[in-house]
Amino acid sequence: MRTLDACPKPFLLLSFDFDGTLHHPGDAPPVPTAFFDTIRELREKRGAVWGINTGRSMPQVLEGLIESNFPFLPDWVIAREREIFFPNAFGRFLAHRDWNERCEKDLHKLFKKSRKAFALIRHEIEEHTGAQWIEMDGEPAGLISRTEEEMEWIAAHITPLVAGIPGLGWQRNSIYLRFGHRNYQKGSTLSEMARLYQLTTAQTFAMGDSHNDIEMLSEENSGQAACPSNAVGAIRDLITARGGYIADSPHGNGVVEALRELFP
Repeated sequence: MRTLDACPKPFLLLSFDFDGTLHHPGDAPPVPTAFFDTIRELREKRGAVWGINTGRSMPQVLEGLIESNFPFLPDWVIAREREIFFPNAFGRFLAHRDWNERCEKDLHKLFKKSRKAFALIRHEIEEHTGAQWIEMDGEPAGLISRTEEEMEWIAAHITPLVAGIPGLGWQRNSIYLRFGHRNYQKGSTLSEMARLYQLTTAQTFAMGDSHNDIEMLSEENSGQAACPSNAVGAIRDLITARGGYIADSPHGNGVVEALRELFP
């Protein structure tokens, strides 16, 4: 796969969450064909560049592209909510080293300073819930709860514990929670993408459905924002408050609906 023909002068930056927004495995196909037709039109008529902004790792993104039979690649990918990748002329995704290396360096330094805090948080979570604490390469600290209700309790409980630690943040999506650096999340990384394309926030559009999309959908990082009908309450409230677009349709069909409504 290759990207669409290069855009000589980008004028619009489109950012889509993947799971639950653009992609839904229960749909056939998982990403509607109309989405790709719409992207082609927006490239031609509005100078749009587009990408996926997801919590998935880069290998998981590639699996999703293959599963969904993408006819062409996104112009860029934000993986694990913080890492930037661009496809080369052969369709292979390469890391944006300056950003990614700085991110990992800051993250490693922060996690090293936060060991005692993580020990306290882990003790509290394992003492009061059945959630599983996760540590793996590239994901130094995270949680998987048994239910979304349990994750609600966890999120409320850890908020004051994390608030007092400079730089430490977390992102939540359904029953999954990932600890990270407050300066590196979907929103700040999207703003870095706009800077790389020499575009303003006003020229940036974002669409997502879950809690880890909040920063991306904020007015600080996107000039226009939307969500599909299946978005969680917190996202719908955010979109309503900023005068964004809530689609009548879920998932990828909601994405197509929003794009055609906002960029006719």
